[in-house]
Parts: sequence; C-alpha cells; structure tokens
Amino acid sequence: MFWGLLKKVPPEKETQIQDDAKINLTNFNPVEFMMTFQLANPVFKVTLNGDKGTFSILTEDQKLPGIENAGLMLKYKVKGTAYCFPLKNWTLTDPQPKKVDWMPQGALDIMTFDIPADEHGIVCHLQFGILQEYPLVVWKLDVSNQGSDAVEMQSIGLLELNPDTGGKIIWPEARAQRDLGFFSNGWQSWSPSQWHPADGRMNVSKLGGLQLPMINNLGTPLPKDKGVFSSDFFAVIGDRVGRSGFLLGSLSQKNHFTSILADFNGEGSLQMWANGDNARLDAGCSINTDWAVFNPVLLDHREPLEKYLEAVARENHIHVPEESPTGWCSWYHFYTKISEPIIRDNLKAIVAQQETLPLQLVQVDDGFESQIGDWFTFKAEFPNGVAPLAAEIKAEGLLPGLWLAPFILHPKAEIIKQHPDWLLRKANGKPVNCGYVWGVMTTALDLTVPEALDYACRVVKTASEAWGYPYLKLDFLYAAVVDCQYQDRTVTRAQVLRRGMEAIRQAVGPEVTLLGCGAPFGGMLGLVEAMRIGADVSGDWQPTFNGIQLFIKNEPAMPCARNSIRNIITRANLHGHWWINDPDCLMIRPDTHLSLAEVQSLASAIALTGGSLLLSDDLPSLPKDRLKIAECLLPIIGDRARVVDWFDSSMPSMLRLDQVNSSGEWHILTKFNWQDKSDDLTLSAEEYQLPAGDYWVSDFWSGKTILVNSEERLWLVGIGAHGCAVTAWRKALPGEVVYLGSDLHISQGVELADWKINHKQIQLTLRLPRKAEGRIKLWVPGELHSVKVNEQKINLQTNADSVLSIPVTVDGFAHVVVELK
Repeated sequence: MFWGLLKKVPPEKETQIQDDAKINLTNFNPVEFMMTFQLANPVFKVTLNGDKGTFSILTEDQKLPGIENAGLMLKYKVKGTAYCFPLKNWTLTDPQPKKVDWMPQGALDIMTFDIPADEHGIVCHLQFGILQEYPLVVWKLDVSNQGSDAVEMQSIGLLELNPDTGGKIIWPEARAQRDLGFFSNGWQSWSPSQWHPADGRMNVSKLGGLQLPMINNLGTPLPKDKGVFSSDFFAVIGDRVGRSGFLLGSLSQKNHFTSILADFNGEGSLQMWANGDNARLDAGCSINTDWAVFNPVLLDHREPLEKYLEAVARENHIHVPEESPTGWCSWYHFYTKISEPIIRDNLKAIVAQQETLPLQLVQVDDGFESQIGDWFTFKAEFPNGVAPLAAEIKAEGLLPGLWLAPFILHPKAEIIKQHPDWLLRKANGKPVNCGYVWGVMTTALDLTVPEALDYACRVVKTASEAWGYPYLKLDFLYAAVVDCQYQDRTVTRAQVLRRGMEAIRQAVGPEVTLLGCGAPFGGMLGLVEAMRIGADVSGDWQPTFNGIQLFIKNEPAMPCARNSIRNIITRANLHGHWWINDPDCLMIRPDTHLSLAEVQSLASAIALTGGSLLLSDDLPSLPKDRLKIAECLLPIIGDRARVVDWFDSSMPSMLRLDQVNSSGEWHILTKFNWQDKSDDLTLSAEEYQLPAGDYWVSDFWSGKTILVNSEERLWLVGIGAHGCAVTAWRKALPGEVVYLGSDLHISQGVELADWKINHKQIQLTLRLPRKAEGRIKLWVPGELHSVKVNEQKINLQTNADSVLSIPVTVDGFAHVVVELK
C-alpha cells in the first residue's frame, strides 16, 4: 500500500528531528498559477495546492516518510439531508508567510487561506504552519455558517488520503503490507492501546451495548476487517523494517474528539477527522477545530513520541506533580461492601506498618454512598457519613482520598426521580445507555443543563471542603459523552466534557488533587494531576465474569491483570508528560487467582513505569512474604521505562530503564513471559540497544547474579507463565569494584546513596525511607580483609566469582565498609 519513494538528499542535509529539532525561517515559494505554495525549512517541505485543495508534507531526512495529496472534507446535514464537500479553491490571505509567537509551543511559521462558501453558505478559514521548536506540522480549520439555515456538523475531515485522488504515504523504500504497522490509542482510560501488524485485525469487544458505550468513541469506527484500524486522539503509522513512521493526531480535544482510520489493503487509505457529533451550527455562528498535527517518528528512538507529548503538554498548560502518590485503596478486596470499621482497621494497619511500608494516601472507594448519583446520603455502614474518616486519616498525618463518579447515574438513584430534566437522553427521548455497571444498565447527567452541572460541582466541592478530602478520584467520566442528544444542541461531546471538567476544577480549586478515571484523555489534559491509563485490574489473569472465562477471555478492556498490564506498558510514555500515570492498584494477597509470577509481573510493570502505587488488599491479613513485594517498590522510582518493542508487539515484553548514582550507570532490563506456560527467556545487550561489552547482571526476583560476556545472551530458565525477569546490567571493567544491586529495592540501585573507593577500601551508604533487612552484592577484585555494617564486623567470604553478598539492616541509613588485603 501507499507506494512511493522519497527523493534522496545528501547526508549533510539529513536532520535528526527527534533530538532538539530547531526550525529556521520559512521560505515562501509560490509556483504554478499562484495556486501552489510552499512552506519549508530544514526539516519539512509543505506543499499546498489551493486549486485542488490538497497538501503534501515531505521531510528532508531520507529515513522518514511523508504524505502526498491529502485533502480536507466537510460532512454535515441540512434539514435532515446529508452533504459531503471536499474543500477546494483556497485563497491565500496574505502574500507572505507570517511568523507568529502566540502558540504555547513557541514561534510558528504560518500561512492562512480562505475557502469560499459552499451552496449552504459554509465558509472555512485554514491555517497551516510549522513550529520552530518542535518537528511538527500543524493545521486547523475555522468553520463559519454564513448561510440562512442551521447545519448539523457530522465531521470535519482534517486529512483524507485517497488513492483515487493521488493521496498516498511516501515511504523511504517501497514496503509490503506485512512490513507496516499501526499503533492505536484507545478513547478513554480503559480502552485498549496497542500496536497492530498491518495485515492483522483489531481486537474489538463483542459485548455490544454492555461495554462499547464505555470504551468506544461514538465517532470512531470499530473495524472488523483485516488490515483496517482505528484510533482516537493520535495514532502512529510505521515501517517495521526501516524503523520510521509518523504520528497523526491533535494537540488538544477542547472542541472535538479526533478519530483516525487506516486501511492498509490494496492501495490503502488514511483519514483523520474531528467528530462533529451532529452539533448544530446556527446561521452566523462558527466553530474551530483543535490543531491537527503531523510528527515524523523514529521508532527506535529513546522516546519516539517525546516531541508530540511535550507539544500537547504546552498546548494544555500542563504541570505534572513531581512525586507519584503511594497509598491504599479499599476497592479490590472489599468492593462495595465497605464500612467504617473496615476503613479504620486498614488505617490502623497502615499506621502500624509505617516504618516498613510508608504509605501516604488512604482512599475510600465505592460503597459509602446510598446510591450512585445520590452522593449526599450514605449507606447504613456509614452512619456518620465519610467526613469523620477523613478527619481520622488526617490526624494520623496521612492523606484522605475519596472515590466519586459525578456524571454517571444508577437507574434507581433518587436524583433521577427528583430531577428527570437533568437526565442525559437520546434523540428519541429515552435515557442514554452508559454500559453495564453495578449489575444494571447505567445512565448519566446532561451537563449542558446548568443545574445538573452545578449538582456535579457541588458534590466534588462538598467532598473536598466540607468532608475534608483533598484527593478525589473521579470515575466513569465518559458517561457525560456517550451517544446522546444534549439539551443544548450547539455543543460537541468534547466541548461538554472539557467544560464539565473545567467547572469541576474551578469548584474544588487548585489545591485539590484530581485523579481522572474512565475518561477520554483530551478533556482531562491540564485539569487533573493523575490519570488512569488502563483497564481495571482484578484477581484474575484473563477476563472473568461469575467464574466464566470461555466467551470473554479475549475481551480487550474487561477488568483483569492482563488488560491492565498491557496499557500500563503501552501508555507508559504519558507519565510525566501529561500527568502522573495511575496504573490501578497492586494486589499482592495470596488468595486471588493470580500466581506469584503474575503478581510479580504486575508489581514490576507498575514500579518500572513511574506512576502511582496503591495497594488494595486487606492489610491486617497480609502475610510478611507478600508485604515484602510491596516494600521493595518503595521509594517509587518515578521515572518511566522505555518500551523497546512498543511497535513490534501487541503485548510488549521488553522494558529498559536507565539509572545513575554515585556508583555509576546501570540499566534495568525487564523481560516478560506472556506465554500461558513456563518458558525460558533470553536477553542481550544488543536487543536492548546497550553498548557492547561485558556486563554483570543481577535478576531481582530470582536473586541470581551472572557475568554476561560481550555478544553473549543471558538465559533465564523456567520463568513462570505470565512472569518476568527484572535484571540490572552494569558494565564489568577489569579490576574495578562493581555494586551489583540488592534485594532491598526492585531497581537494584536506588537504595545506594553514597559510594566511595579509596585504594583498598570501599565505603558505601544505603538510604531508604523505611526499615528493611536484606542483602547487597558487590564484585570485588582481590582478597577480602574485612566487612563492617554499621561499624559491626561480619565474617564473610566472596564466592567463586568474587561476588560478595553482605547482609544489611537499614533503618533509614546503613553504612558498609569493605577492606581488601
């Protein structure tokens, strides 16, 4: 598909666009008939054909793809009749490109065009530009109704690559369909995000109205055919052989949800559009799209989407907190069967275990309210409401957190009987379907009804101010934007969500921490500090309902450890750019259906991607060996791992996290066994793109240490089904002492605060925010004289590989001195 070749350019003109790309002054080169224009710089050449209404984006780097002859399209209805208009005959509004500085991303070289009215008086204004500080081409459309009739906007086509009109992707070298791939980003928190081979199929939920309203954007198709794929907000189309590709998407979703559809069959096609949602555009009114974006991508770059993610962050004025929260949540042990005594018992356990397991947040989850939607009345198990619990949590020096779902409604909620006019309805007047939750088909508030939005805001404001919860998890937020007809017919679903969340943020103020969940991403950007990025976890590896797996085991978004881990990994790159990632809770108790290997994989994925860490077991009943799993994850590393095979596997299995301290640099290389049976794993420096050389390697979960010589592969035998190996790789240099790691922390190095070598003496300091007992390992090139831990001498010997294993007790700090002869 998409045949075509890039013209080769001299090597001296190649641009490494992924690292600190800078764009020079744009050159304006009008050519044939004054209807074809160019916007160019050392990275891009953008050609705009005003007569045909097409644009082409090519790159000067011969390794990178481009697009050719893309069109724009409007689809709308007038008095019930559908119309489709390709946007042609652009007229340049200024004879010279302008350099403007009003973009949050910095200077923009821009050209603007007017597009004449169609037969219904719809006029468009097109802006096309290249950012100077980012390797991004951006464009947007302003649509104005200058006719006499209202129109219902169905979609605004921002990119139409149709082979019938010459539209195609220009690859550096011709590729077969099997060489290409598509990374799909799911619509909301729980929606699957993953890579697909271009000759494969999307895994679409088969649960219909039970789940699709929750996880699928109404305006994004769900392709079932082989070779056809869709995505929300952004997508990456790439060449697995040449290891390059490009991202299509938008910088925000303040006005429209963005959909992308790629067909890799035959000559292929590619589309991106803003969802119009049949919002009414009255005569004399206008609407503008969010900025669309084209970003070339090197698939094996350390952060392939870094520039796009940064540009989105600046567009939405995002400020991410420095530290990820740690804590406990009531949900995954007690579900809705919670009570004041249960919360108090776990609070006591958290306080009692602070020295060894210092958790900060205590989150009261679903189950306290009388009904979903009736937030100001409580179940009998909470006779005093939830305010006293917040006071008790705060009195212990901990952070009170509360779960709320301010937009969704249980059909039996009293609020529906009291205010039926607040209900979100379909075009036929019936309440909307928000999917199957709590054993019923749920519905929602219409946030275009001022009183309904005021109610939602009053709920969160009361929870934060009157009840004393400065941390709020807001769940099921998608409910406000399902298939519906708002009472205000002039707004899109994206506008409703964004304005609703802006009202929520204004109600609670800037000091309250908001965690978004079950939410389309665009509406949350810059308004929440943390965001759920995957499906609910559960005590099962595969989806299970009432003990049944057979018909639902492949469901991509139902609660289970597999679906949760997949998105933890595939969306790891969002952490620190857009928010703190919430990977959902860690379940470590032994009485779930998860094996120890599966628990270790869940813990590893959470720990190595940098997001929040919340336990969700009954803490007083946890055995010590399971508590140890959680303890070794603290402090949170905070950094996000690089997903090495993000564009090669639908369930990536390779993570790389680089760390450095006073002992030097080390690399945490993780490999997962996603097979349904025990298997041997192999790792090599080459496949993780490490420099060649000899490495000392320590595996955290097995405790094994081995020297891997240059060009050798590390073999790990018998990794359990769905288990993993978390290995620390350190350069082995002749005659140099090497800190090999410990069993104190999963990073196998974060615990090391200071490292000094003076001739025959090694001095090191361990530091942890907790008490811990364990062992550290060193490789020492010489005969051992003595070892002291906290000034107490210990009789030890190195093993046959000159590895020294030292038992340590850390109470905040521990000091170790090793003397060599």
